[in-house]
Amino acid sequence: MSRLIPEHQVDFVVVNGENCAHGNGILPDMAQELLDNGVDVITTGNHAWDQRQIIPYMGTSTRVLRPANYPDSPGFRAPGRGSTVVESRRRPGLRLAVIQVMGRVFMDALDCPFRVAEAEVNRLDDLGIQCILIDFHGEASSEKQAFAHYMDGKASAVVGTHSHVQTADERILPGGTAAITDVGMCGCFDSVIGVKKEISIQKFLTKRPIRYEPAEGPGGYGAVIVDIDESTGRARSILRLRDPLAAPG
Repeated sequence: MSRLIPEHQVDFVVVNGENCAHGNGILPDMAQELLDNGVDVITTGNHAWDQRQIIPYMGTSTRVLRPANYPDSPGFRAPGRGSTVVESRRRPGLRLAVIQVMGRVFMDALDCPFRVAEAEVNRLDDLGIQCILIDFHGEASSEKQAFAHYMDGKASAVVGTHSHVQTADERILPGGTAAITDVGMCGCFDSVIGVKKEISIQKFLTKRPIRYEPAEGPGGYGAVIVDIDESTGRARSILRLRDPLAAPG
């Protein structure tokens, strides 16, 4: 980040941090370290609450999100929040809304991410927020792509997460929404989606329960940089970045 932010004059940094804690969720001190080092919003996903300590932290933080389409029931509301609005540290007055939803194909049966995201975008529009980024955390590429087309012209960008494998389909849709099916992971690329190769292979060969362990080695990153026209909320461009042998930091 220390190189990419000034090089590309980045106003906002959004990261998915749900695998920070040895592959399972994120701890409060990890979230705070990311925020202290220039991250504006942290999204999560199906591992949002793997670490119980994060639940009260989510209840007080406006910058750590869980999927907005977790269902509520009478007398119980899902911890945390599914969207937030942040102001640029570089250009005061410039605002970005971030929404996270989670897909339902091969995932938990949550509320409809399409309708939940659309309702949240409409609410933000009423508040005068034009620059909106959505993290769609999902397994199926078809669902992610359908969602991006559904939100075309309603959000500035739809960025897919969860598969840990970056796709090469970054594009600007006809309505002005930047989209990519999956932004990829940050971690050791000499692995199977971040897991030690030997362990993953053993699980496929034996079909027995095996505890996953994060791979160790040089860290890399997958990312996109989206240029948004702040007067209209339409994306001008999306740049895909992938460095499998990035130096730490």
